[in-house]
Amino acid sequence: MSPGGRFFEDVAESHVAFADSDVATSTADLRASPFRKAAPGLFGNPGMPPNSNVHDLLECPVCMNLMCPPIHQCPNGHTLCSSCKVRVHNCCPTCRNELGNIRCLALEKVAESLDLPCRHQIYGCQDIFPYYSKLKHEKTCKYRPYSCPYAGAECSVTGDIQFLMMHLKNDHKFCLHFEAFHIGTAPVYMAFLRFMGDDDEAKQFTYSLEVSGSGRKLTWQGIPRSIRDSHRKVRDSQDGLIIQRNLALFFSGGNRQELKLKVAGRIWKEH
Repeated sequence: MSPGGRFFEDVAESHVAFADSDVATSTADLRASPFRKAAPGLFGNPGMPPNSNVHDLLECPVCMNLMCPPIHQCPNGHTLCSSCKVRVHNCCPTCRNELGNIRCLALEKVAESLDLPCRHQIYGCQDIFPYYSKLKHEKTCKYRPYSCPYAGAECSVTGDIQFLMMHLKNDHKFCLHFEAFHIGTAPVYMAFLRFMGDDDEAKQFTYSLEVSGSGRKLTWQGIPRSIRDSHRKVRDSQDGLIIQRNLALFFSGGNRQELKLKVAGRIWKEH
């Protein structure tokens, strides 16, 4: 297929801002908290989701999470959590009456008496907790789902490690990287594409990157690099779109002090 053919959604047009210093990286800080093993409780088998009517009463109709005090109610007795009270602008989502500041103290007392399984039990947590301890535990539960780590996209997918590995391979096959470094003493910027798979699979594709600005454009065409190649190996090979800093500033326009690059990418499969 020619470059004018079907494009993958993963490499879309990007607006990138580089600082003068090296590119920064970030890591997720994942912490686990102490917990106790499950024991038979109010709802029988802790490995099964609770089906109690009391549990249903504690479920917020807006966010679907279990409510913790203060639990608010409208004059008709419909309840919701304090966070969602703000979101619905003090209007009951069930009957549309004004909520006011009425507390459902009876339901708050019932909540205090319950032992419930962790909401992350579908990911492997088999523990149960008193109501308030459960809410605290879930914030740091070691089984809580991870967010999609794909850089450069607002992806809302969450899941365990195995699920995210398949998600990245199926939905984010290509990852666009940007980096600032020096060749000798000259500061340069580099953009290249990596493929979520082995090298023999990556070689089935061709891609092009184009940086443009001030009525000019610079184009690079190459083969995606497998994620099995280290980031340093790709950078040291200079196998990507390399832009000298003075040229990058020219593309940025303006006062030539703020670096703003517009980069577009295309991918096609060779036959």
